[in-house]
Amino acid sequence: MRESEETKVPLEQRVLDFIREHHLVPGKSCLLVAVSGGPDSVCLLHTLFRLKDELGITLHVAHLNHQLRGTESEADARYTGELARRLGTPATIAKGEVERYQAEKRISLEEAAREVRYAFLAETARSVGSDRVAVGHTRDDNIETILMHLVRGAGTTGLQGLKSYLKWRPAGGDFAVIRPLLTVSHRETAGYCQEHNLKPRIDTSNFSLPPLRNRIRHQLLPLLKSYNPGIEQAILRTARIAAGEVAFLEEEGKRLWGKIVWSQENTITLDKEGFLKLPPALKRHLLRMAFERLLGNLKDIETRHIEEIMEALTKPAGKRLNLPGGLVFSIEYRRYLLGKDPSALSPLPTLNGEWPLNLQGETILPGWHINTEVIDRQQIATGEKDNPFSAYLDLDKTVDRLTVRSRKRADRFQPLGMRQPKKLGEFMIDAKIPAAWRGQVPLVCSPEQILWVVGWRIDDRVKVTESTKRVLRLKFEQS
Repeated sequence: MRESEETKVPLEQRVLDFIREHHLVPGKSCLLVAVSGGPDSVCLLHTLFRLKDELGITLHVAHLNHQLRGTESEADARYTGELARRLGTPATIAKGEVERYQAEKRISLEEAAREVRYAFLAETARSVGSDRVAVGHTRDDNIETILMHLVRGAGTTGLQGLKSYLKWRPAGGDFAVIRPLLTVSHRETAGYCQEHNLKPRIDTSNFSLPPLRNRIRHQLLPLLKSYNPGIEQAILRTARIAAGEVAFLEEEGKRLWGKIVWSQENTITLDKEGFLKLPPALKRHLLRMAFERLLGNLKDIETRHIEEIMEALTKPAGKRLNLPGGLVFSIEYRRYLLGKDPSALSPLPTLNGEWPLNLQGETILPGWHINTEVIDRQQIATGEKDNPFSAYLDLDKTVDRLTVRSRKRADRFQPLGMRQPKKLGEFMIDAKIPAAWRGQVPLVCSPEQILWVVGWRIDDRVKVTESTKRVLRLKFEQS
C-alpha cells in the first residue's frame, strides 16, 4: 500500500491492522509503552489506549529522564506523568545517569542514552510483569535508520531497517521491543496529536546537526529527494527485498544449525570443512546467528567484525581474533570456535603443577586417574596399543623418579620414529593438536627428558625393543 493510499485509512485502524498482521500483542497481557513526551510516542500511547479494549490488554507507561536538556527534560517528565494520569494509566517515571554512564563506558552520548534507556525499560518491564515494550518508531525513523546503516557500511541485514518485533536480551532476562507505528509518518503523528489536543513536547535537540541521524534527516534526505522525489519508497522497497533475502538465509541457517554449527559450553563450534563449502552470504549469516546466541543481540557487532572473521577463515590453525563482548574467534585444524573461553572445549582436564608418578599402582591427579605397573615384554596387550592414552616404555631406559606435568616454554621431545629431538611446540603443531588444548596435554617426564606426550606419542629413546627386559605400562583415564 502506497503512502497516499495509507492516509485514507484512519491511523488507529492502520495501527490495529499492523499489530494483528504481525502478531505484536498477545491478548490478556500488560504492555509497557515507552513515552518520551514527543509527538510519536504520545500518538502511540493515545492510540493504544483507544485500542486496548479491542486488543484485550492493559497499559503501563515508562518514561526516562535522561537529564541531558535541563529544564526541558524535567518538563518532558512532568508532561508524560500528567498525560498518563489523564488517561488513567499507571506510569513509571525515572531519571537516568547518562553522562556518567557515557564516561564509564567511553562511548558516544547517543549510545549511552540508548543503553541506559533500554536497561530502564527492561527493569520496568520485569517489575510490572510485561514481556514486551512498545516504542514510537515511525516510517520516517525506519528510512533514517536504513540510511544510517548504509552510510556506516552495513550489509544486507542492516538494509532491512527496523523490525516490527525484536527480541532484546539485556543482563538478567529478555523482553520484546515492538514498533506498531512503522507504517505511520512523523507528519501523521503530529497531525493526530493536534486532532486530539494532546500538545506533545518538542525535543529541540532533534534540530541539532552533530548527531548523524539529524544530519540524515535535515540534510541528506532533502538532497536525495532532489535526485528522486520517490526516494523514501525506493528505500523502503530495498528494505523489503533485503528482509526477504535475510528470511531465506535465516531458514537456511536454522537448517544447518546442529549439522555444521552447534553450541557447546557457551562456545559456538563450526565444522571447518563444511563451513568453508558454504556460499559467502550464508557464512556471514551463520556468524551473525552465532554472535546473537552468545551475546543476546548484535548491537556491538559491526560488518567489519564479520569481515575480519571471513578474511581469517583460511589462516593457519592457532590464529585468534579478539571481538566485542569479550569473545574470541579461534581457528583450529578441523573447526572454528567462537566464545569467551574456547579452551573450555578441550577434552582434556586442566593440569597445574608437577606431580610425582607412582611406578606401581595408582596415581590420582586432578582430572586424571593413572594406573602403572611393571611387566614383561611378553605381557604387552596387543589391543591396548591402539589406545592413545596407554603407553609402554622400556623401564631400564627411564629412571625411578617420574613426574606428570604440562608443557614448559623450552621443552624438547624426540617423537617416536625420529632420530633428532625437536621443540615440543613444533611437534604439537605437526600433530595438529589444537592450540587451546596444548597447555592441557599431560607430559610424563624424567628429570632429563619428556617420555610421553600423553594421547599422542612416546619418545623414541624409551621405546620397547626386542632387547627390552622390563616394560613400564601406563594408562591414563579421566576421573
